[in-house]
Amino acid sequence: MNRPPTPPATLDTTGQRDVARAPGPAGDPDAACARARAAASDAADAPASAGGAPTQTTPVPPRRRGGLLRHRDFRLLWSGQTVSSIGSNVTAVALPLVAVAVLDASTFQVAMLTAAAWLPWLVIGLPVGAWVDRLPRRPVMVACDLVSMLLFLSVPVAAAFGRLTVAHLLCVALGAGFARVVFETADQVYLPTLLRPEEVPEGNAKLQATHTASYVLGPGIAGLVAQAVGAVTALLLDAVSFLVSALCLLRIRTVEKRPMRTGGSSSLRREIADGIRFVGRDPYLRVMTLYGAASNIGLIGYQAILVVFLVRSVGLSAGLVGVLIGLMSLGGILGAVVATTAARRFGTARAMLLAGLVTGPSALLIPLAGRGAGLLWPVLGGVLVSFGVAIGNVTKGSFRQTYTPHRLLGRVTVSMQMLNYGTIPLAAMLAGALGAAYGPEPAIWTMTGWLTFTPLILLVGPIRRRRDLPVAAEAG
Repeated sequence: MNRPPTPPATLDTTGQRDVARAPGPAGDPDAACARARAAASDAADAPASAGGAPTQTTPVPPRRRGGLLRHRDFRLLWSGQTVSSIGSNVTAVALPLVAVAVLDASTFQVAMLTAAAWLPWLVIGLPVGAWVDRLPRRPVMVACDLVSMLLFLSVPVAAAFGRLTVAHLLCVALGAGFARVVFETADQVYLPTLLRPEEVPEGNAKLQATHTASYVLGPGIAGLVAQAVGAVTALLLDAVSFLVSALCLLRIRTVEKRPMRTGGSSSLRREIADGIRFVGRDPYLRVMTLYGAASNIGLIGYQAILVVFLVRSVGLSAGLVGVLIGLMSLGGILGAVVATTAARRFGTARAMLLAGLVTGPSALLIPLAGRGAGLLWPVLGGVLVSFGVAIGNVTKGSFRQTYTPHRLLGRVTVSMQMLNYGTIPLAAMLAGALGAAYGPEPAIWTMTGWLTFTPLILLVGPIRRRRDLPVAAEAG
């Protein structure tokens, strides 16, 4: 699927494709990961939900024997996403390697690949949410997969004719970024149409687990292929993965309900405003959005120049870079696996807080990277960061998908993601500028230092006072 972008580390990436980043964890702080889903407040504050009815705490659903492994259409969605996520994480390492090793790009140019991949969120993010709420989602997702396949296929073709340039890579990253915005928004709304509400957390956990597993496999494959036959060839794998994703989507049998339109003729501008208003007025979604935006500055900032740092400052080969980045993402697999258990044991609100506290300070271990035993520091830091991000993404994604009225879900999702992801181009450009001016190592320290303090945002508002996040209970 056209997924994240999550780095393994973007906040609010319940599993999104990232085309031009070095993987980290995914978050919202997300992304890796690309599947996450208001108006309720803590009983102590006594506010009512958006519809005026009181809220309830979120009961964690009991597991069903066999679970979603027996759900044919979910298996297809899951399979396509798994293959596509591996392809995306091959590209996350291979694309910067092409820029550094083949085209001798500068630190700033490499960072601009990440900025180009995320810039579309600022350009079309809001209208896409309204469009997706009007259209059948599966055909939209298939079209995005095919467009992305052609874009990544153009890189090895251009290289074969001696026409590959940094500008070409930037165009591919930008075009794939536009496709990703549309795909990811549709994807967030599509999952709840396949599953019952009580199945959404299990679905998100399974999707997040394989998505984060791809952060281990993808970079390793990219490094080995780049070492053996060149980084350009590795991009062919991503093109094939988009095709597999599209074929899996086409085989899904569930008939999607026609998107419901509210009474009367509603303008696109008004529909966009509805989504922004819902997020802005809700104390939970508002805090989560601000946290994701702030965290992604640090996460994507260091990820944007991580390959440059490891190759030029630490002196690692392409193969070792891929293996190291894969190892840094191992925590994401464990985090996705234990996310629902943690939510059950500690409560969904407390699980989010604990995930944030693990994610932030651990990032400071990454700039300690050195040759030999010094490589253990970035591995440990990356494992802890990806662990925290995965738990946060599963928890937040399931909350948003079940809490938001489905008629608004596309607009609410994209309203949150526009701010979350809108900071990413700025973070990449800032990290690139710092790296160009002072070197990759000081830039990495600056971005991880910022990330350390971002979990404090979660202490603002009602989340800190609850054990569980609420369930929306709209009246009429």
